[in-house]
Amino acid sequence: MDVKDLAARLPLRGTLRERGPVVAAVKLHGVITPTPAPLGRGVINLAVLDSVLTRAFGYDRLRAVVLLINSPGGSPTQSALVADRIRGLADLKHVPVLAFCEDVAASGGYWLACAADEIVAHPTSLVGSIGVVSQGFGLHGLLERFGVERRLYTAGANKSRLDPFLPEREDDVVWLRSMQTELHGMFRDWVCSRRGDRLVTGQQDLFTGEVWSGRRALELGLVDRLGTMRGEIIKRYPDAEIITVEARRPLLARLGMGPVAAALSGRGGPESALAVLEALEHRATWSRFGL
Repeated sequence: MDVKDLAARLPLRGTLRERGPVVAAVKLHGVITPTPAPLGRGVINLAVLDSVLTRAFGYDRLRAVVLLINSPGGSPTQSALVADRIRGLADLKHVPVLAFCEDVAASGGYWLACAADEIVAHPTSLVGSIGVVSQGFGLHGLLERFGVERRLYTAGANKSRLDPFLPEREDDVVWLRSMQTELHGMFRDWVCSRRGDRLVTGQQDLFTGEVWSGRRALELGLVDRLGTMRGEIIKRYPDAEIITVEARRPLLARLGMGPVAAALSGRGGPESALAVLEALEHRATWSRFGL
């Protein structure tokens, strides 16, 4: 008997069974920023998530993609880039996208939620904050305290705009507020285009940056239902396997050897000090929602 014929007759052991229907769950956890994560915590940006989203939408028997959102917001550009990537893949694969708001889906976090076809929140979730905020540090007094002279040379009157080592200028603030107003309009247009007539448009403070509980967000049309991810998926796709797809953290971050750890141990230089400031900004972003 031919070896190939013998192999065909023998029972196969240890082979993987054919995978059934799949629901891919993508974690969108953290502050939305183009910079790496301080303290090794998760951040949301297209560079981190592009391959993750590609894998999530790549299963053969995909029934739906789930977005697990826990974010206080951050960069408008990264919010838009990630949301656009989600919509592009959803349209290409003809797969429904469901967003589930966890602790908070606010500001850019809610921008991401609107990339889904439906939004589900827990009654205690914090949802909304459809507005724009800018934050930073004024450090010019710190340099004076330590007797440090900073030398900055520019060509162009506005090249040093909003420099944290210079005193704040009124015309810089005017420019910033104008930019915020423009971005706020884009945010509002995005929400209206995605939510449509589900929004309670007569609500006066819908676009003022206010935050609501999941229960109140349902009344305002910001979300479609109250519930949990597993409850919804079991009800909709009882035969599907839920597979979580997420990016791996860098090795140094997993070992606690990033720039923040170096600064706290006294080994870091200027870059480590800036990493500490960035970590404080991330902490302040979460703190706006009591988290």
